[in-house]
Amino acid sequence: MSSSFGTLFQVSTFGESHCKAVGVVIDGCPPGLALTEKDIQPQMDRRRPGQSALTTDRQEADQVIILSGTENGKTLGTPIALKVNNKDHRPKDYGDMRDIPRPSHADFTYQMKYGIRASSGGGRSSARETIGTVAAGAVAGKILREKYGVEIVAWVRSIGEIEADPIKATTLTRQDVDTTVVRCPDAQAAEKMAELVGELKEMGDSIGGVVSCIIRNVPTGLGEPTYEKLEAKLAQAMLAIPATKGFEIGSGFAGTRLRGSQHNDPFTVKGDTIGTLTNNSGGIQGGISNGEAITLNIAFKPPATISLPQETIDFEGNKAILEAKGRHDPCVVPRAVPIVEGMAALVILDMAMRQEARNALRF
Repeated sequence: MSSSFGTLFQVSTFGESHCKAVGVVIDGCPPGLALTEKDIQPQMDRRRPGQSALTTDRQEADQVIILSGTENGKTLGTPIALKVNNKDHRPKDYGDMRDIPRPSHADFTYQMKYGIRASSGGGRSSARETIGTVAAGAVAGKILREKYGVEIVAWVRSIGEIEADPIKATTLTRQDVDTTVVRCPDAQAAEKMAELVGELKEMGDSIGGVVSCIIRNVPTGLGEPTYEKLEAKLAQAMLAIPATKGFEIGSGFAGTRLRGSQHNDPFTVKGDTIGTLTNNSGGIQGGISNGEAITLNIAFKPPATISLPQETIDFEGNKAILEAKGRHDPCVVPRAVPIVEGMAALVILDMAMRQEARNALRF
């Protein structure tokens, strides 16, 4: 089903924005992993609403609860169920929007597809659904760090037309990213970004941006050609995040302006392994990881729900003026950082497990 992702490390998320709880079931987590809520909560805190004046005013602690799959702080190899209760939800805020689909939101398409929808909070189309992704990604990230030394760090590269100076991503940490409220490690750019987002929140408008991500220490050989190339799975994962509109890997679209002689990554000896002098490939060649860092850019559109008056029509085709109520992010990219990291972890771990299974069967 469409709410499940992965092959060997499989996650299935559940819940809507304004139901009693949201969460995820993880199937395929290896037994014996030391795991408690404390291993998951830091990423939940980075994703949660109400964490600064620049985000939605909805106040949720997003305390994760492990319902099953562990005993005495160790995973059992059985399905792990994780839950987060919804507490500060206000369905009444969406009363005026029940009959008027929000422009550029999923209200219209969900209604057309199912003939019914969760009219409060956007239901499954809400970013609240990403709680399950972040929780499962925290588990996957822990396995990747402990078994392979994989490090995944995402950060805000741009908001609107404000772009950070090039970041030395090879040594960047999550602590570096979190030094600014917008999760941009360039302090000067971050200050301008925060000012812009604050102004737009006051106006009732919104803005988009770009999140960059680096995945370091990735084993070689991950990826399943032809239709499940590593970059294809990463693209699928990232574009499954609400509000995403673009995906780049390595040189991305900028690479189209280069010649092959400029773009190719020459091979060289790095210690006791073979690597590349440059990394325009973004760590993946032929759909398979080559051992270099995987570099991604993900574009997020401006949040569709704004409180400014918008001329539109209702579901009956009558002209209407929509002034959305409720509490919404003026810019999603600061809170999208842990979501991108979580999605990346799910893809890399699943592919690593598939490669481990293949290696075990080699003659």
